[in-house]
Amino acid sequence: MAKKEKAAKVKSAYTKRLRKVREAQDTTQIWSLEDAVKYIKSNATAKFDETIEIAINLGIDTKQSDQNVRGMVILPNGTGKNVRVAVFAKGPKAEEAKKAGADVVGDDDLAQRVQKGDMPFERVIATPDMMGTVGKLGQILGPKGLMPNPKLGTVTMDVTSAVKAAKGGSVEFRAQKEGIVHVGVGKASFDEKKLCENIRALLDAVVKAKPATMKGNYLRKASLSSTMGPGVKLELASLLRAAA
Repeated sequence: MAKKEKAAKVKSAYTKRLRKVREAQDTTQIWSLEDAVKYIKSNATAKFDETIEIAINLGIDTKQSDQNVRGMVILPNGTGKNVRVAVFAKGPKAEEAKKAGADVVGDDDLAQRVQKGDMPFERVIATPDMMGTVGKLGQILGPKGLMPNPKLGTVTMDVTSAVKAAKGGSVEFRAQKEGIVHVGVGKASFDEKKLCENIRALLDAVVKAKPATMKGNYLRKASLSSTMGPGVKLELASLLRAAA
């Protein structure tokens, strides 16, 4: 009971703080990237290192299969998060994955763990010869966004590079059915320059992923926020210049 009361007090204090910030905030203001990052960092005052997140609204029709936007990008300054990586591989490739720093490595035994719901990882990599096994796990891995994909570099024989990329700051971006790409681009503890560099790298990758069949405005709007803080609208012109 004491823990619940403490949690309730923390939530109440956070709600009051956030309400005050929002009441003082001009919600119609459009921010340059640099000013937005500075503002978001100054209001990320939770007792943990908040994640800085960007949401990008795209003018795509996700009902059209040729307008899906998805990709992988390595953030130059990492995510600030320790990503746990699982690798489906056998023999020498399994050993290679372990040496590269994979947290979980296996073949049929790993598949059995996944089927039981034992999934202590946030990224899955597989060698091509293991996709027969991994494919049977599609209904489990797919909804969680964990299914390996050759287009994302997570189905590969170069498991060393794939594991190091996952550990070093690669993030997947994918447009949700509303056409929104939502990605964590670092931590509030990062300095402003590093956050801006990460955001520019992500935006560049999203722009390059524009579907050839897409007509009209691709980038419609974008906003930046922290886990527990307010969000602000970003100036699209500055984002486009950053990606140019």
